Amino acid sequence: MALTPEQVGRIAHLARLQLPQDEQQRVTDSLNTILGLIDQLQAVDTQGIAPMAHPVDATQALRADVATEPNRRDDYQAIAPAVADGCYLVPRVVE
Repeated sequence: MALTPEQVGRIAHLARLQLPQDEQQRVTDSLNTILGLIDQLQAVDTQGIAPMAHPVDATQALRADVATEPNRRDDYQAIAPAVADGCYLVPRVVE
């Protein structure tokens, strides 16, 4: 499936993107290259191949779930313009 420059222009319009006329052919070529790669991937026979969660058989090294930074809420709220009950107060923006 190949896109025409007119189709790319229509897609750009629907996405509310400004696509200058001089870039339209370059974008069309790029999108057609991507669609060609997708066609190649879809053409591969994957019958009998089990799906994988990750292409590399590795485990994630995890660290202990321990707080490493001190609680400095009072220090940060001391310089805030408005605070109440440990929460920052902000001006109302919706009326």
